Amino acid sequence: MVLHQKHIRLENVNVYCEYSITKKPPLLLIHGVAATTYTFHALMPLLEDHFSIVALDLPGFGKSEKPSSFKYSYENYARIIAGCIKYFQLKNVNIVGHSMGGQVALYTAKMIPEKIHSLILLASSGYLKRTNRAFIYCTYLPFFNYYVKKQVYKKEVREVLKNVFYNHSLITDDHIREFERPLQEKGFYTALKRLVRYREGDLTSDELHNIQIPTLLLWGKEDRVVPVHVGERLAKDLPNGKLIILEKTGHLLTEERPKEIFHHIFEYVYNVPFGRKE
Repeated sequence: MVLHQKHIRLENVNVYCEYSITKKPPLLLIHGVAATTYTFHALMPLLEDHFSIVALDLPGFGKSEKPSSFKYSYENYARIIAGCIKYFQLKNVNIVGHSMGGQVALYTAKMIPEKIHSLILLASSGYLKRTNRAFIYCTYLPFFNYYVKKQVYKKEVREVLKNVFYNHSLITDDHIREFERPLQEKGFYTALKRLVRYREGDLTSDELHNIQIPTLLLWGKEDRVVPVHVGERLAKDLPNGKLIILEKTGHLLTEERPKEIFHHIFEYVYNVPFGRKE
């Protein structure tokens, strides 16, 4: 199966998508902050024989438009996801969200629960508060973009990747090139600034208690970006949450454990052990 590529217009933004629509259960893949659909590049070839797939670059990242007029909030990202579901006429969607993408998935579940069959959260962000007011005010200063760029480039991409990989030997030149690419995109730093400005806090425990959708949480035990205790708390707050912890795995589960992630997704969606699809 070959994934198609196109830009679609959602919420007045040109959004880049990779997709293959079949009669099989749909998966919609959402990456995290400063990332792209490349987050799932090792996972998609494993998924494509068993699922319809839609992966997108969120506005502000990758090949999607980075308009300075867009309000980069979780709610607006959820509207983008809802629009994507409508555009591709998907039903009973299974949303896979990594890191910040997990929080976007949760906001989407809150917004359109009737459209979603399940959530699969990969090291999802959780319980982060909104940026403090003083720092939000700073985003309006003329040279704030330069500050953001300086912060991003404090460490080389290889060093940043060492923070999200448990096994550093898995880091390749391809990883470095692909994760560096978004940082060089025109408009990226304006989008990041506006994300800092408009991002709401993560859903509260009370809000999570109201999400009844079955939710699988997959976590690396050695995750240094979003520690496993966040996953444990999410699993308690989500009424139908189930947590699986992967040993010797960091934040970027899709790169370190693509086969295991695929097996867990397959078994959760189809409700049968892998190899016994009914």
